Amino acid sequence: MKQLGIKKLYYSISEVSKITDLEQYVLRYWESEFDQLKPAKNRAGNRIYTNRDIKLILYIRKLLREERYTIEGAKQVLKSYVPEEIGEQLELLEAPQPAIKLHDGKLKEDMVEVKRFLEELLVKLA
Repeated sequence: MKQLGIKKLYYSISEVSKITDLEQYVLRYWESEFDQLKPAKNRAGNRIYTNRDIKLILYIRKLLREERYTIEGAKQVLKSYVPEEIGEQLELLEAPQPAIKLHDGKLKEDMVEVKRFLEELLVKLA
């Protein structure tokens, strides 16, 4: 699984494609083949995948690519598939580090100055 960095509730098809190392067309095809794989769609009609969907996709990928099941064979195996707990998050590695270090002395001085300016402006407007 690739590093994504941030734990989210929903992922786009492009994010899932990167996480699972599968092309988007493969994900759409598997959706048509496997009844258990039915990602929700948002108001714009875009697929939104949950952690549970991604775990299912990774399991299907393992069945097809590593254990060499046919699609029909994988469907039979998936009949006994029990998804893991809903609340469990994908274990993603290392969140990206912020671009700026907040403990930088100059930055802190600048932020204090901006805060002071905004407070004075607020007083003038009131």
